[in-house]
Parts: sequence; C-alpha cells; structure tokens
Amino acid sequence: MHDFILAFIGGTLLGASAVGYLYVHGRIAGISGLIGQLFNVGQLMQRPAVWFLLGLFTVPFIYEFFVQPEITLNASPWMMIIAGVLVGFGTRLGSGCTSGHGICGISRLSKRSWVATAVFMAAGMMTVFVMRHVLGVSA
Repeated sequence: MHDFILAFIGGTLLGASAVGYLYVHGRIAGISGLIGQLFNVGQLMQRPAVWFLLGLFTVPFIYEFFVQPEITLNASPWMMIIAGVLVGFGTRLGSGCTSGHGICGISRLSKRSWVATAVFMAAGMMTVFVMRHVLGVSA
C-alpha cells in the first residue's frame, strides 16, 4: 500500500506540474520539447524550460535525503547508451516522448497522443513478454 500511495502522490504532482506549466506558460511540458528549447541558446536562463528541467533533475537528489531508494542497474553502460539513442530516435519519429503524449497530449484529448500512447504501451508490453517468456530474462 505504501508504494501505491507514493506512486499516487508522484503522479498527482507530475500531472499538476504539467497542467501548471501549460496554464502559466501556454506550452506543453513534454520533456523532449523542453530539451529542444535548450538548444536555442539566446537568453537561456530566462526560459521556463530551463527551470522546469532543472527541477526535474534536482528533485530526485533532494528526495534521496528523505528516502533511501534502492536502485540497481543490471545493464552495461553500452546497453544503456544504445537504449538512450533508440529512445531519442523514437522520440523524434513519434513527434514527442511518452510524457508529452501520455500526460499532456491525452489530457488535451489529442487523437495523435492517444494513438502514440497506445503504441508505447503495446511496445512495452511486448518487450516484457519477449524478454520474460522467450528470452527467459527475469526482472
């Protein structure tokens, strides 16, 4: 039950921040779009995207002071680099990332985001199925 409550609180805060960002700045809080704004370097520190991403990056370190999460990575550094490149390619191909489509797009009732999120979820489920039942990899 404790994990459910933490996940519920985290999801609520994430949704509230996405809605707040849209309401205050008139922009969608999709992470790939926010990162894309960083490459436009004129007056970088005055962009809300910088502060949103800075908060997204620093809050886990603050959280770590209060709760000591046990995090283990079983993948090699090369596998993580390859996975990151594939995620970046998929983000570009899908015109946005899971946060942009799943949180912001669905809340705006975007048909494209509904389809993209369904594809993300189906691909994730198929990946887990293949890894567990075909390749015999356990979590």
